[in-house]
Amino acid sequence: MQENEAKKIGYESEDFPLTEVPAESRKSLLSIAAVLLGFTFFTATMWAGGTLGVAFKFTDLIWIIILGNLLLGTYVAVLGFIAYKSGLSSVLMARFGFGDWGSKWPDFVLGFTQIGWYAWGTATVAIMFTELLGLSNYFNIPLMIFFGFAFCWTAYIGYRGLEILSKFAVPLMIILIFWSISIATRDVGGLDGLMGILPTESMTLGAAITIVFGTFVSGGTQATNWTRFAKSAKIAVFASLIAFFIGNGFMIFAGAYGAFVYGEPDIVRVLAMQGLLSMGIIMLFLNIWTTQDNTVYNFSVAASNLFRTAKRRNFTIIGAAIGTILAIFGMYGWLIPYLVLLGTFIPPIGGVIMSDFFLKHKGNYPKLADMHFKKMNWTGILAYIAGSAIAYYSPGVPPINGIIASFVLYWLFDKVLAAVGFAQDHKVIG
Repeated sequence: MQENEAKKIGYESEDFPLTEVPAESRKSLLSIAAVLLGFTFFTATMWAGGTLGVAFKFTDLIWIIILGNLLLGTYVAVLGFIAYKSGLSSVLMARFGFGDWGSKWPDFVLGFTQIGWYAWGTATVAIMFTELLGLSNYFNIPLMIFFGFAFCWTAYIGYRGLEILSKFAVPLMIILIFWSISIATRDVGGLDGLMGILPTESMTLGAAITIVFGTFVSGGTQATNWTRFAKSAKIAVFASLIAFFIGNGFMIFAGAYGAFVYGEPDIVRVLAMQGLLSMGIIMLFLNIWTTQDNTVYNFSVAASNLFRTAKRRNFTIIGAAIGTILAIFGMYGWLIPYLVLLGTFIPPIGGVIMSDFFLKHKGNYPKLADMHFKKMNWTGILAYIAGSAIAYYSPGVPPINGIIASFVLYWLFDKVLAAVGFAQDHKVIG
């Protein structure tokens, strides 16, 4: 009896990487929203906003930010509802849509993209520290190694570690950003000054929405790692919208505003230009840390499912090591191509999951322990491949095209395969 209880406590400390989150471990709106906001408050999002800030008039930019983040927030909120209802992360949901072996592809692509973000953040904080403090470039690699492993310790602790850091860091970052925006508004001459600024570059609306959506579509697809802890559907949905509509939109706006006024999308450098260097260093540290721990946590959950082990904490350390190596080898310069890649090949995974849950399983997954999964669910695999191809080659907004295509094609392929005697249904044990 004591041995079983010890195993249960140990499994809970790993944050239930291979099973549903039980009712007694569910969290409040404040808890989940804080963690998700810490995730979306990220320097890279500001940089993405800066690319928009030089390409559109101010009023057009506002509508692009609202539309892009509303689409992103809605996508994440739908997945958040599924996570609450099932208690599962996206990689565990993928077993239903892709099969036992087939789900290893979502494990890999979601885990790899998160480590890509971890590498970018590690490189960014090291390089900017040397620049802001006037240090030699020889400090870059030692700082990458230091930050690469330092940032992962809250993720190693688990959900509780992420929550404590986010509740402290998010309010402070909001205050600093509003402070900076007020100074920038004064410097540019108020609203009249903003309206008088003309774009210096050009960009299509589809490309702009793709950048807004793509900044956090990979993270949004894995936000289920925390919304599965929600006590209610409302908490899961509202927390998702707060973080990915309002929070991510705020980051895009902050980056765009800096580009408008100073020609600089990075809030940290903007703070330094405004004479707030010490505040800029604090912002850089908190901004990166609250996302770094979330990204390496996502990697650890995906890797746990990939290798079918509950030792999530071990993969946290492994992920930090891989991310640090990638940072040393130049991840810093790959941001925009990386965003395009994420915006094309990640969203169809969410489309398959949503179609499988709502259309195939009528909004209710069986318990994982009661399931015997097919090795490959060709319905989901074919829908994902076709959805990704449509996202890559079609005009308009690739992420949205990919989600809609994979959602519809999953339902269609399921019907066609069943009609020809090749049904992809999983077995329920007993």
